[in-house]
Amino acid sequence: MAELEMIPIYIMGKRYIVPNTLTIMGALEYAGYKLIRGVGCRAAFCGACSTVYRLEGDPKLYIGLACGTLVQPGMYLTQIPFYPAERAQYRLHELEPTFATLVRLYPQVLKCLGCGTCTKSCPQDLKVKDYMAAAMRGDIARVADLSFDCIMCGMCVSRCPAEEAQPNIAILCRRLYGKYLAPRAQHLAQRVAEIEAGRYDEELAKIKATPEAELRHMYNTRDIEPE
Repeated sequence: MAELEMIPIYIMGKRYIVPNTLTIMGALEYAGYKLIRGVGCRAAFCGACSTVYRLEGDPKLYIGLACGTLVQPGMYLTQIPFYPAERAQYRLHELEPTFATLVRLYPQVLKCLGCGTCTKSCPQDLKVKDYMAAAMRGDIARVADLSFDCIMCGMCVSRCPAEEAQPNIAILCRRLYGKYLAPRAQHLAQRVAEIEAGRYDEELAKIKATPEAELRHMYNTRDIEPE
C-alpha cells in the first residue's frame, strides 16, 4: 500500500492539499468538488472524465482519465468531459461503404500527418495512427477492427496537429462495417424470427408476472456458463 503523503495540486488554478494516494477524481471530491458531469464508470474505461494536466517545472501537456490517474505533486489540472470534435451529419441507410463516403463526410481524413500523437494520447492504447492510415486507404473493415474499443473520449482529437476527428471517423467506419460489410449473424436472425412468431410469448409473460425479489434471486443464481 502506498504511503500517505499530503501534496499540493492545482485544480483550475486554485491550490489544494490532497493525499498522494488519490486519483484525480478522488482529489477533486476530496477538495470539495461535487462531480455531476465528467463522471462515468470510475474504472478508467468509459472516457467520461478526460483530464488535461501539466506538472510543475515540466512544459509537456499530459492527458489522462481522472478516475484512473493518480495525483502528483505540483499537478495543474482541468477536466474536459466533452471535446468539441467535428461530427458529420448523415443517415446511415443512405450511405455506401466506400472511401468516397469517408472523404465526403470527413475530408480532413486526408490531412493526417502520421505523427502518432493520437496513438500516444489514447488512454486505451489503441493504434489510432494505424486506423487513420487505414481510413486514408479506404479500408473500412480495418478501421472498424482497430477502433473497436474506442471509448470516444476525444483525447486524440485534443492533441492532433491536423485537427482530425478520429473517434467520429472511426465510429462512422464501424457503423458502415456493421450495416454493409460484416457477415450476417444467422443465429441472431433465426432468434428474431422466433420472437416475432411468438415462440417466447408465454415465457415472457411468466417473467413479467414474477415478483421482483424472485427475479433478482433467479438472476443471481443463474448458470452463467452452462456445461
